[in-house]
Formats: sequence, C-alpha cells, structure tokens
Amino acid sequence: MTAVAERAPVQARRNGPLSRQNLVATIATGYVPIVLATLVVVLPLLWMILASFKGPGELLTQTPSVLPESFAPTNYTEAAEKVPFGRLFFNSVLVTAIGAGIKVALAVLTAYALVFVRFPGKKIIFALVLATLMVPPQVSLLPNYVLITGLGGADTYWGIILPGLATGFGTFLLRQQFLTLPASILEAAEIDGASHWKRLTRIVVPISTPAIATVALVSIVFEWNEYLWPLVIVSDPNMMTLPVGLTLLQNSESGADGYGLVMAGTVLVIVPVLVVFTAFQRYIVSGLTQGAVKD
Repeated sequence: MTAVAERAPVQARRNGPLSRQNLVATIATGYVPIVLATLVVVLPLLWMILASFKGPGELLTQTPSVLPESFAPTNYTEAAEKVPFGRLFFNSVLVTAIGAGIKVALAVLTAYALVFVRFPGKKIIFALVLATLMVPPQVSLLPNYVLITGLGGADTYWGIILPGLATGFGTFLLRQQFLTLPASILEAAEIDGASHWKRLTRIVVPISTPAIATVALVSIVFEWNEYLWPLVIVSDPNMMTLPVGLTLLQNSESGADGYGLVMAGTVLVIVPVLVVFTAFQRYIVSGLTQGAVKD
C-alpha cells in the first residue's frame, strides 16, 4: 500500500504539465511552428527594410552582408525625387478612406437588411452575395473598364473607387454577427417605437463594433494594396496610387541598379498599412469569431 502511494506522485510528475514529455510536445507542436511561421513572414520584410538602405554595390555582390554600410536614407531621397510620393500618398489615402468607408457602410446596411428586415427573396439575395466570393475579381476587370471609361471615369478618383464598393466578405461576416444578437433587445426596441435606423445605430452597431472593425481593417488593407484596377484605369501619374507608383519608379530605373530605390519605395507603401493593422489587430480575433456560433 505504501509502495503504491509512493509511486503515485512520481507518476503524476511524469504526466504533469511540466513533465519532459509534455514540454517536448508543446515545443514541437506549438513553439516551433509559431517561430517558423513568424520567420517566414518577418525575414522578407526585414531584408527589404535593410536593402532599402543599401547601394547597388552592396546588393549586387557575391559576398552579401546583412547590415548596410550606412543607414543614410539616400535611396529614399532619390526615390522621392524620381516619383511624386507626396501626391501618390494623398491619392492612396483619399481612395482608401472613401472606398473603405463606403464599403463598410454598405456592408453594415446590407447585413442589417438581410437579418432584420422582412422582404421577399432575402435568401436568394444572400446566395448571390455568397456567389460573389467565388468569382475572381479579374473576371470583372474588362466589363468594369468598358463601363467606367464609357462614363468618363478614366483618370478620376471615382473611377478608381466605384467598382470596388461592394464587399461580399464584409456582408457575410456582419450578417453572421447580427444573427447572434439577442432578439429580445431588438423586439423591445421595436415595441418602444424605435425605427430601423435607431435600432441599427443605437443597438446593432455598438454591440457589433469588433466585427465592424474587422471588416473596416480588411477593406482598408485591400483598398490600400489594390494594384491591378488602378493600373488599368489610370494613366496620369498625378492620379496614381502608391502601389502603381512603384511600377512608375521601377520603370524609371534601368537594370538591377534600382533595386535599392524600389525597396525604399516599397517600404514607404507598406509602413502606413502596417500602422493601421497594428492599431486594429486587437479586434481581428474577436471580430472573426463573434459570428461563428449561430447560423
């Protein structure tokens, strides 16, 4: 009896949370994949930032070094001289703010209507919204170009913004979130005479702030990084956005001598969206999981 009692604590220590077996399993299945995934994402960004401070002789060499010889922003000043980054930054901010703002507003209104407004054909409309998620955006590139140019939207802000205002992902995510809201609260507000607009602005939106912030973040990142459509619809350098401006910068340089300038321009493009992503990242997990319980 005493031997059995002595073996029990030993067995508990072997199978406990700090046992060698559990520590090895935690490191192998948890920390190692996280570290590898982080390195895959971080190392290219780190190399790009370091390369933006290197000259052609440091980039085109058989014995490359990790750190640049000098952190002088020479590439940044030369890139700003060749391409009007101030104007391109203004264009990107304007297009992103207006486009993402309207996109989020339309997603909120559409999701609210699909959940709380009674009208015929609601399920068919939602099925069509889901169908848009399965269609690559490149498929609509030519029809949108013909339509926008026919309306005189080439080289205009509204021509860049208009084709991307709808968001099937945002509508779907917010609809799933709105379905989880307590029906008793909205029914009580309806009995008290609250209109749809008051129910939306005073009840639905405040409760669903994380999900709406997630949609806003995804929309901002998409609008800021959009490349193909602005490249097609814009030919005036003063109307280009930052991603398209990188093409303008690359075309202004010949050969591999301009790698440092292109890296500097790329850093200027990604830094603002990284700042926004960092500010909104705490909403992502809660926003994506709020609508995952009820269908």
